[in-house]
Amino acid sequence: MLNYRVENLEALVEELKNNGVTILDAIETYDYGKFVHILDAEGNKIELWEPNDSEYEKLGKELGSETTK
Repeated sequence: MLNYRVENLEALVEELKNNGVTILDAIETYDYGKFVHILDAEGNKIELWEPNDSEYEKLGKELGSETTK
């Protein structure tokens, strides 16, 4: 599965719906960001992620890893 980092996930999902893209689930929100899954034209599952950068950075530090943008 591919994961794409996006901005303004809600607006993007609405635009994708309007263009006939299959949205597999509802947007899920966590401290570190929002996620939703879609299908591309070939039926591949794609994850869209709008990170909460401050929480994501904090989580990375807690886990002892570097985060990148």
